[in-house]
Amino acid sequence: MSSEAAASPIPIPDLTKITTEACAEALKNSKGYEHDAVGTWNSEIINTVLKALISATAPEASKPPPYRFTVNSTIVQQGVIDETAAAEGALSNAGKRGMHSASGAFWDVNKDGMWTFKYEGAEDRGLDVVVCVTWFSVV
Repeated sequence: MSSEAAASPIPIPDLTKITTEACAEALKNSKGYEHDAVGTWNSEIINTVLKALISATAPEASKPPPYRFTVNSTIVQQGVIDETAAAEGALSNAGKRGMHSASGAFWDVNKDGMWTFKYEGAEDRGLDVVVCVTWFSVV
């Protein structure tokens, strides 16, 4: 078990389910990358995950949860927009893409942590979706 999993405020399978469902719901009507919709998709994913985390960790509705959370959602378009140009060899990097993301923090490794998730359901839409959840204990 990694240190991230040991410090997780909810079980990793539950966190995976929450995040998978948030991504699926946000992208349910998408057929591909839509520049005008990406901000809305990211906001929906982030807000859904945050609400679920707060609900799952709050001991009572009248008390604040013992953690603070950050959720980051990144959506990247795969491949090339103009498939005809790619087929004709006009673009040497046709269909190729790259992305690298890294995070760091100073925290209590026994109480705080980070978890990163790649939503596989976006690939058939030509998208990569990566969600990172960070939690900090306040108790």
